[in-house]
Amino acid sequence: MKEMLFGKTLSGLREITGAAGWPAYTARQIADWLYAKGAGSFGEMTNLSLKVREALAEKYVLGIFPPAKVQTSADGTRKYLFGTASGKFIETAMIPEGDRITVCVSSQVGCKMGCLFCMTGKQGFQGQLTAGEIVNQIRSIEEAGRVSNIVYMGMGEPFDNLEEVLTSLEILTAPWGYAMSPRRITVSTIGIIPAMKTFLEKSEAHLAVSLHTPYDEERRQLMPVQVAYPIAQVVDEIRKWDFSHQRRVSFEYIMFRDFNDTPRHVRELTRLLNGLSCRINLIRFHPIPGTPLLGSHEETITSFRESLNNKGILTTVRASRGQDIYAACGLLSTRELLKKE
Repeated sequence: MKEMLFGKTLSGLREITGAAGWPAYTARQIADWLYAKGAGSFGEMTNLSLKVREALAEKYVLGIFPPAKVQTSADGTRKYLFGTASGKFIETAMIPEGDRITVCVSSQVGCKMGCLFCMTGKQGFQGQLTAGEIVNQIRSIEEAGRVSNIVYMGMGEPFDNLEEVLTSLEILTAPWGYAMSPRRITVSTIGIIPAMKTFLEKSEAHLAVSLHTPYDEERRQLMPVQVAYPIAQVVDEIRKWDFSHQRRVSFEYIMFRDFNDTPRHVRELTRLLNGLSCRINLIRFHPIPGTPLLGSHEETITSFRESLNNKGILTTVRASRGQDIYAACGLLSTRELLKKE
């Protein structure tokens, strides 16, 4: 099977061109065609010699794949379904808002973290995505070239696939790649501390942490990762880093009725995050099969937000988008998998 070229960094391309004995500048030319110019074939790389193009085509494939299915919501949100080599599916969401186009990318096929509220976790872990497969979700959608913001909040835990995620971030932000500002990119995690530290050292992208409750026992019920990496330890690690300037840390907080939406949760969140420059994003929960959890009432969400803001913690409520097209993570791919069984 031929190796995929899309997803290679400049240093990786230099290894290829160096081993072949091609001029040193060839690697940057190839990177330019792969990322800035969006070439769809080796034949389009016209400033490479015919000999080089033929040699590349003999050993490599570009590794650019169109989506298998696209659904468009009444609110303009799009859900793209990409097939994988193993016959599984990953999801990518495109969310328009004014002049912003945000793309939510997946980092794994399925997920091994087993969070109670997540449909992706119910699929189990089915494989890692390569950096090329991650970036392809931005390259191969209809909005390619107009994407303003990227969030790694799709299927999978990004820090369980750290090396490929960091490589994809390099491609997205490097001047030889897509040259995006890392301040336009947010990576979400459930709080795998060693990988989070490496990410904070090697990337300038924003960090989002899935919190969902400040209490240990409640968080263990929701998220098994709490046993290995308690949220208090996650927050203690974050306090060691400078988020006082342009780089942001935020905490994702899904609102569950009569579980994590009470005044005592406001008080404990205030204690846990005291003095930390951060924001909380409250998220409405739309029930999924196989979980007893229900979403909080709208008035409860509003009161919760106001209480936290009054405590000095910037808190917003994320707009629900694309519910008519299974935009919540894992629902559409699970549906497609069931069709194949």
